[in-house]
Amino acid sequence: MRVEAAFAKTKAEGRAALVGYLPAGFPTLADSIKAVDIMIDHGADVIELGLPYSDPVMDGPSVQRAADQALAAGFRTSQVFEVTEAVAGRVPILVMTYWNLVERYGVDRFARDFKAAGGAGLITPDLIPDEAGEWIAASDAHELDRVFLVAPSSTEERIAATVAACRGFVYAQSVMGVTGARAGTSAVAPDLVRRTRAHTDLPIGVGLGVRSGEQAAEIAGYGDAVIVGSAIVNCYLDSDDVPAGHQRLAELTADLAEGVRR
Repeated sequence: MRVEAAFAKTKAEGRAALVGYLPAGFPTLADSIKAVDIMIDHGADVIELGLPYSDPVMDGPSVQRAADQALAAGFRTSQVFEVTEAVAGRVPILVMTYWNLVERYGVDRFARDFKAAGGAGLITPDLIPDEAGEWIAASDAHELDRVFLVAPSSTEERIAATVAACRGFVYAQSVMGVTGARAGTSAVAPDLVRRTRAHTDLPIGVGLGVRSGEQAAEIAGYGDAVIVGSAIVNCYLDSDDVPAGHQRLAELTADLAEGVRR
């Protein structure tokens, strides 16, 4: 299922999409599959699977801890295709990954295997379109979406070049710095969305920091998607056991889904 279909559905319903992020293999391989099913059952429209990496310089402490746990349990890059295949078909499944992991696996090979597993596309936070020729070719060959990031520091020229290379949606990184749940949403996010919208008709997803339905409703007032990651990871990090984490995730996702529908 492609991302375009999910956004067509949410637009027809007059609301923003809810995008949920979780590292594949966390808290365990099987439980990451269960967690994705929980998110979809409780209202997530798109899923981002993080690809655990040993040097996650753009991730905050929660995502770093989750990635470390997955890697310590023996997670391998190829297992992201196992998770994708297990959950694909209900909503679009994207992988969010540092680019050198894809290069190490083989760009065309990764695109081929991910497509075969039912994946929709990649979010590549540390890859800029100027250096993405191999990925653009592979994503075209295997009909995958490609999501690049814009940030508050992006110039108009950079925003225009970035959105021109995107397919599916544009990821608006609404705060500068690493990922992590925050008490309030970014004051610069509405302006970043406005600036980005001037250059594209693609949906714009807003990420970094959302932890409640109230914040989701606020962002849904100007963004086409609300992206939630660290708060989802914290459902497990802050729970005594995995079943309790599953329960917290169900409650959080339902709250977020209600928020984007206000």
